[in-house]
Amino acid sequence: MQSYGGHRMKFLQAGLVAAMLLAFAGAAFAHHSGAMFERDKTIELTGTIVSFGWTNPHSWIEIEVPNAQGGTDKWGVECNSPNNMARSGWRSNTLKPGDQVTITVHPLRDGGKGGRFVSVKLPDGTVLGDTIGYPGAPPPAKGQN
Repeated sequence: MQSYGGHRMKFLQAGLVAAMLLAFAGAAFAHHSGAMFERDKTIELTGTIVSFGWTNPHSWIEIEVPNAQGGTDKWGVECNSPNNMARSGWRSNTLKPGDQVTITVHPLRDGGKGGRFVSVKLPDGTVLGDTIGYPGAPPPAKGQN
């Protein structure tokens, strides 16, 4: 037979586990928040691919875009996961350094040089979006779904 103290200890342990799970759930929700992006606004970035990171949890694109001073600005573009992008027609080698592309993004609210990926027009004219898990993007290119 357990004492009152044993029940209390198990209750406290269960409460601690529940609190930890809630804390992690909150962090995961905050991580996947789109609050940093202006989802009501899109901008086009025409420039040269610097790198394409086919990584979890989010793929990334770095693109150099000409600026008004005659130089270039490096922009960072957050994409979906490789799994979701593959279902939209993407491959790990879809973008290569040096490719000339036009990328549409939802810009950062703070005005920084970054945004959330919406679509890309590739050098051959193909347009790829992120149709899985992100509303408002164009459908996969013909033969890509």
